[in-house]
Amino acid sequence: MAGELVDICSVLGAIVLGISLLLLAWRRIVKRWSRNMDVSDDTRYAETLTTLSEASVRRSFDPYTDIDWDAQEFAVTADDPRWVLSASDPLGRHPWYRTQQLEKQIAIGMWRAAHIAKASLHLESILIRGLMQYSFWVPNGSPEYRYCLHEAVEECNHSMMFQELVNRIGVNVPGMPRLLRWISPFVPLYAGPLPNVFFFGVMAGEVPIDYRQKNMLREGGSLHPIVQKVMAIHVAEEARHISFADAYLRKRVPNLLRISRFWLSLYVPVSMRVLCQVTVPPRSFFKEFDIPRSVRKEVFFDAPESRQTLRNMFGDVRMLCYDVGLMNPFALLMWRICKIGGRPSRYRSEPQREHPLTPVRPAKRPPLTVRD
Repeated sequence: MAGELVDICSVLGAIVLGISLLLLAWRRIVKRWSRNMDVSDDTRYAETLTTLSEASVRRSFDPYTDIDWDAQEFAVTADDPRWVLSASDPLGRHPWYRTQQLEKQIAIGMWRAAHIAKASLHLESILIRGLMQYSFWVPNGSPEYRYCLHEAVEECNHSMMFQELVNRIGVNVPGMPRLLRWISPFVPLYAGPLPNVFFFGVMAGEVPIDYRQKNMLREGGSLHPIVQKVMAIHVAEEARHISFADAYLRKRVPNLLRISRFWLSLYVPVSMRVLCQVTVPPRSFFKEFDIPRSVRKEVFFDAPESRQTLRNMFGDVRMLCYDVGLMNPFALLMWRICKIGGRPSRYRSEPQREHPLTPVRPAKRPPLTVRD
């Protein structure tokens, strides 16, 4: 009997000790998390957020004030050749697409424009919910609170703008892949306990779309005016959003524990690779337009131009990872496995050139002659 009592006491003591250690560890985690939420000691970071917030006040866009949706120049018609995909689109530069009849090229172009807009507003919705989740825990007086709400307001305007574009085009598109739509309610919950994971996910969703839209605007050509207007507004404000995520991660990631940085370094390339495919059309799109399976596989996965585009669009993210200590041998291997590795950018938004620049050598001058 006494022996059984001793065993019971030993088990209870072990349980109490285990719970006490877990509570102690949890308390240390919460204290560390709360300490990281306080940014009052970083004047430079606070000034950056203040600058971004003031920029949101000075220059902001409203989708129903800055866009005259009923203007004649913005009219959407099914016979407008400006809906034809340009060479900056993976499908638009494929020989199969170029050999199709004009009516089919226009229909495909309209579907692609509507689908990218719908996928973008789905990503905006996740970001808005995450920003609200994060700002809920921000302490009083933090400049992060104000900027997070500025960004949430702008993302709400972007969502309305993208949905209005989808409605005007009149194509019933699904947006993000079905699996991502199912798990989307849970993703914003990471913004509270795991904000670094969340904000790297934000960059994984925003950077590819921003990269493609910038290329389309730089390319010029005959874009439909309504698409050009929407993209110009989105790119202008998205620059602030990406700047905030970049500044946030530069401040927080170097202070993480070594083991946390290691796991984060493996997560980043995987998240970039997964979310960069959000705008890839679903199988129903290829079935609707009778696009061969070989074309689908080549255009978005196997074509050399598509693989190079994937590597190019994440140059800024690779630069960020190098700067904050997330590029270790295992992380470099993961970037290569995900097929998005490459050199980092030298500066933000560095243009990706197809061919390296050759140094310009000064021309040889004839020897000087002394005149009599």
